[in-house]
Amino acid sequence: MEAQGRGIAYTTAAYVLWGAMPLYFALLATADALEIVAHRVLWSLVVLLALALVLGWVRQRRGGPGPLAGLRALSRRSWLVLGVAGALIAVNWTVYVVAVNSGHVVEAALGYFINPIISVVLGVVFLRERLTVARWVAVGISVVAVLVLAIGYGQPPWISLLLAFSFGTYGLLKKTTPTDALTGLTVETMWLAPVAVLTLVLLGPATTFTEQGVGHALLLVSAGLVTTVPLLFFGAGARRIPLSMTGLLQNLAPLLQFVVGVWVFGEQMPLVRWIGFALVWAALLVLMTDMVLRGRRQRSLRSRVASPDVVPG
Repeated sequence: MEAQGRGIAYTTAAYVLWGAMPLYFALLATADALEIVAHRVLWSLVVLLALALVLGWVRQRRGGPGPLAGLRALSRRSWLVLGVAGALIAVNWTVYVVAVNSGHVVEAALGYFINPIISVVLGVVFLRERLTVARWVAVGISVVAVLVLAIGYGQPPWISLLLAFSFGTYGLLKKTTPTDALTGLTVETMWLAPVAVLTLVLLGPATTFTEQGVGHALLLVSAGLVTTVPLLFFGAGARRIPLSMTGLLQNLAPLLQFVVGVWVFGEQMPLVRWIGFALVWAALLVLMTDMVLRGRRQRSLRSRVASPDVVPG
């Protein structure tokens, strides 16, 4: 239970930070999305390697493994799986930055509202997690919501779907890879670093790092911390709680993003979008209710097992 409590705390912190992230990317609106993502990768790698070295040195002083021991201990399969996870998170980052800086924060928020449903389905398909009737109902309502939005838009909500599937699959891979959060994220970023360098080279004169003042450059550098801190929280939390619970807690981030998109950035909410969001929220309400009731039943069962009735002899 203690591990699960920490997992909930870590995951909640990650989603709150992600919920506020549109405000950060709005400050970088003059930079191309690929440039922003490339800087996220490179500065994140700097932060992660520094953390790995410092923590490794501390462990070594206490008689434990030295710096970067976690990287050396990983199997070839884990390296490959984390490489795929890195590719998925890069896709997620790029789509998200494009969405925010093109005025589609609300559609991006919808993607992260849909993500819990994707996480539930992935948990069933790949981890053999069992679904209750209520959770199947939630999945069905979400499918209807996507259809309603597709009809309203005249096409599927591609931004939302790309974000939901890329991050849902990323969460699945993190759940099934036996490594700590720092090592896993470091490996993912190492896979992406050569691509990030190549991206900046190809952008050439189009890059804004040295062209828009010290403040802009520092914002791009800060992408390392903005990126790694919530991802480390997420990686630490995802390994301690069920995938379906991870998906449920994820609602915090899109709720904050929705508020930012509508009330800070002033994005429009036509009737069909409200209907689609209402259906998604209804699905999430079904999921949350089911989880609360199941949690109560499990606690009640554990209590009865721990304190059996004493029968006089």
